[in-house]
Amino acid sequence: MTSQTEPQPDAQGANLPHLKDLIRRADAAAFPLLVAETRRATQFALALSLNNLRKRAEIAGLGPTDRATLRVALIGGATLRPLADLVEHFTSMLCAAKVDIWVGEYDSYISEVMDPEGELYAFKPSVILVLPAAGRCQYKGTLADPVADQRAQAEAVARDLLDLCQSAADRSGAEVIVCNFALPPYFDPGPMRSSSLGSDYSFRKYVNTQLGLNRPSSVHICDAEFLANRLGTLRAVDDRAWFESKQPYSAEMLVQLAREVAETIASLKRPAKKVLVLDLDNTLWGGVVGDDGVEGIEIGTTSPRGEAFRAFQHHLLALSQRGVLLTVCSKNDHDKAVEPFVRHPEMVLRLGDIVNFKANWEPKSENIRKIAAELNLGLDSLVFVDDNPAEVEIVRQFVPEVTGICLGDDPSLFASMLRDSRLFEVSSLTKEDLERVSLYKQDAERQQLLGQSTDMDAYLTSLQMVGHVASFSAVDAPRISQLINKSNQFNLTTVRRTEAEVLEVMRSDRYEAFTMRLTDRFGDHGLILVVVTRVDGDDLLIDTWLMSCRVLKRGVEQETMNEILRLARRRGCKRVVGLYVPTKKNGMVSGLYPSLGFSAATGEAGRFILELTDEAHFSSHIEISRSDV
Repeated sequence: MTSQTEPQPDAQGANLPHLKDLIRRADAAAFPLLVAETRRATQFALALSLNNLRKRAEIAGLGPTDRATLRVALIGGATLRPLADLVEHFTSMLCAAKVDIWVGEYDSYISEVMDPEGELYAFKPSVILVLPAAGRCQYKGTLADPVADQRAQAEAVARDLLDLCQSAADRSGAEVIVCNFALPPYFDPGPMRSSSLGSDYSFRKYVNTQLGLNRPSSVHICDAEFLANRLGTLRAVDDRAWFESKQPYSAEMLVQLAREVAETIASLKRPAKKVLVLDLDNTLWGGVVGDDGVEGIEIGTTSPRGEAFRAFQHHLLALSQRGVLLTVCSKNDHDKAVEPFVRHPEMVLRLGDIVNFKANWEPKSENIRKIAAELNLGLDSLVFVDDNPAEVEIVRQFVPEVTGICLGDDPSLFASMLRDSRLFEVSSLTKEDLERVSLYKQDAERQQLLGQSTDMDAYLTSLQMVGHVASFSAVDAPRISQLINKSNQFNLTTVRRTEAEVLEVMRSDRYEAFTMRLTDRFGDHGLILVVVTRVDGDDLLIDTWLMSCRVLKRGVEQETMNEILRLARRRGCKRVVGLYVPTKKNGMVSGLYPSLGFSAATGEAGRFILELTDEAHFSSHIEISRSDV
């Protein structure tokens, strides 16, 4: 479990002597400590020292040996060293990757993007970071000009920058991260700073908004405006460093920017957490409901602590509305634990907001395992919060896959701790995200019906299932990418793809790719299946096959094969080839291909063959509808 309860030294860098000694002795404990120190580092000198120590650790053979290589190009309207060194270090640590860096020339980023034969594209980057020149984000008129003119120029600045980024993405196939503009920290021009779009302050704000609202899927925003505001806009700038060496920000701001770039890169293929597991007493309210009763717990606007607990519940409800599943895991009598959700007038959360409620005297680690199993989700999808450090530590020991946060005893900090954990960040919200809570409630109704049934065929028939099969579409690309990057259990190859790569599959004649949505009489499961196949001579190769575990054993696997066989016949293939790449999490599908009639390829582990025949067909209880396939 990734725990946020471990004691930390007060002074940043206090572990440096110990870290140096561990690296000198080639001790395996050095690398985890190096990662932990990197996560905490905010000081420029410390970050550079950690970068040097990382290189020494790598020379000593420390750290993971199976790291993927990320090729990151930095271009922009400023001097990009030492920012590039910081980006290399933070990305190496936060993405567990080997990072190769290419740095463009000062203020040559437009010509570098527009030159298809230039060094930028010869580098073959997987990520391009664009740091645009602040001087190109200024209104070329007067403060008194009509607002329409000022707005039009701001929109043109944003559009031109996004078009440039899209060109870089199209020509390189890379994901592009563009930094927006930090706001100037100075009083000038006084009140007109916020009352005229012609001021640098308001003009940049408007441009930043347009960048965020209009970015294409292959372009991602590194929010320099927010980072500078959080740090302090005066602390984020260094005018002398700009005039002396064209440094874009202060040294302190460069560290924040490099960390955010690394976090953005990591988020491209790292799914957000899906489930929040909540303690109750002194977490959702003050006091112990079993001892104090509903009337005695502290929640509501009659005291500062009660108001803080209520504010925390408001934040939890907002997470639920974004698709995070709220569950309860409490050592309590069930009837007592439920009472505040039903009877207390100041409770924000109600029973209907909780998708799984465990209140008993079993170890929390066991209850958390049951929650994951009942939701058909991996343990690494869960975050556990508790005010008691002992409970968080016990769960850490027995369920290490779960991320734990010890909230402590000050409820005024609970919401901010969760907000700053970055565990539930998403770059976009899909229809399925917004409806996830209701989907899991519908699942509970299905499970109740299954428990009452004695005949599986009759149960499946009674569900009245319809599978809606469709080719990949640009509208579905965000959701497809989400599923590809977060599905681990029912995932035959665990090939990861960004939104841009999904769109490339969609456009390529080499691939046949489709999705399936499933509905039944209880409701809509949403998009539950992604398949990518590739024509390889006489074979149709199954490159990617992943599915939501919530629809296991309902016939989706069989109807998926029917669709794959149909596409193979249409493309004139003679065989279907299935690949299985084992991981720590996808053992449940190790026997899928044999169960569907495939034969293991001789001498090729994980490769399965199905000869294509006219009569090959699989039966199920699902009615299929198709569009654009």
